[in-house]
This record gives sequence, C-alpha cells and structure tokens, in this order.
Amino acid sequence: MLRILLGVVIGVVLVPLAVMGWFKFGHPPVAVADKPLPFERNIVAVPMHARIDSQLVKTPPIQPDEATLVAGAQIYDDNCSACHGYRGKPVSFAANMYPHAPALWEKHRTGNVVGVSDDPPGETYWKVANGIRLSGMPAFSKTLSDTQMWQVTLLLANADKPLPPAALEFLTTQPPTETASGAPAKRK
Repeated sequence: MLRILLGVVIGVVLVPLAVMGWFKFGHPPVAVADKPLPFERNIVAVPMHARIDSQLVKTPPIQPDEATLVAGAQIYDDNCSACHGYRGKPVSFAANMYPHAPALWEKHRTGNVVGVSDDPPGETYWKVANGIRLSGMPAFSKTLSDTQMWQVTLLLANADKPLPPAALEFLTTQPPTETASGAPAKRK
C-alpha cells in the first residue's frame, strides 16, 4: 500500500513540479533557432487540422475572376509579401522563422503545385482569417473584410495557373520604396 501511495505522490505531485521547474528554471526551446521538442510539430498540427476541418467553408462565396485575382494580388502585396515573398523572389528570413513561412509563389519540389494551390480554398481562408498561433501568421479577420480574405485566398488557390497581367504586376515587382518624406511611394 505504501508503494502505491508513493507512486501516486510521485506521479501526481513530483512529476508536474519537475516539469514546471524545468519550464521556469531550465532551458526549454523557446528561441526560433532551438531544436523543437519531440513530436512538437505533431502536437500542434493535429489539433490545428482538426479545427480547420471542423470549420472549413467548402464553397467560396465569390468566383476567381480577373477582378477578384487582381484585388487579391494587391491585398497579398500589402499584407502577405513581407513574409511569403513574390514570384521569383522569396523572402530570405522566412526559412529562419519557426515554423518557417512558406514561399507561396515557389513550386514544390515535386509536381507543379505552387505554394498552397493544392490546399482547399476553405483551409487557406481559415488560416488567413484566424492566423496560426505561435507562428507569426496573424489573424486578418479584424483588419480585412470577408471579401478581401476570400480574394487573397482565391489568388493563392490559383497560384499554379496563369494569372491576369494586372495581378502579376503586384506579384513580380519589388514593393514601393519610401519617398523623401518617409511615406511609402505609390505603385505606378
């Protein structure tokens, strides 16, 4: 009986205290350059995908026509390109983020998939609207309208297809530089 009681005390009291002590006084991996904890990606990915799947919007409320794709490209340029890059110009620091920010205009190593064009649009929309906790991906639901979030989502869903020239202008050029007054220059 004493062994059982000792086992319960160790399991219920000492183990959690040791873990809390390690988090407070130890060196848990909190820096981006640290190696992840064992199974960390699985621990985060499984509930995230379950949540996305449970809230997935199956049919976009707008169509990916030229106006939608051009508007999506402008929104992407304004809000997403700093971390996810442009066509032919990925962001150099994205690979040093944890988890790394994917280059949304680069082909995957295998096949013709570009960025997240193989994901259902509802999944990309969910990530744009809600962000991804502890990744640097912000939730845009408070700063962009529902239509704007769908526009950028449909742009990314069609990244592996030919895009209108007006959309490509936003996706292949450098962001505008600042003017002498420090204000951003307008695109031509």
